Amino acid sequence: MKRRRSIALAVATATVTVTGLTGCGALDKAMDCVKTADAIATSVDKLSQAVSNASNDPTQIEEALNSIDTELGNLKNTTDNADLAKAVDDLNKGVDSVRTAVKNGDTTPDIKPITDAAAEVGKVCTPG
Repeated sequence: MKRRRSIALAVATATVTVTGLTGCGALDKAMDCVKTADAIATSVDKLSQAVSNASNDPTQIEEALNSIDTELGNLKNTTDNADLAKAVDDLNKGVDSVRTAVKNGDTTPDIKPITDAAAEVGKVCTPG
């Protein structure tokens, strides 16, 4: 939950800063970032909870991964920003990695590639 708030705060700050400094193109990027960061934070949160609860219900991980796949597909289709599209691709790779680990019997897969990709979205959304 803390990671989600950090990402959302960084995105909100970026949105205000970018909107004030430049025009519509920056506003479009900022809005893409807000949508992307929110969906990613939610996805990472769901996956983290699923991994934590895997001993009670291992199917939660698969359900969370399916949900993330759907959200990421929607995000990729709605953004025209190349950097955000790359971050979504990186998240997809992370999801594939976790999915493979789970299929190989890992009930506590490493979700670091997914959290790293989520952090990358925060970087992309921060004006620099």
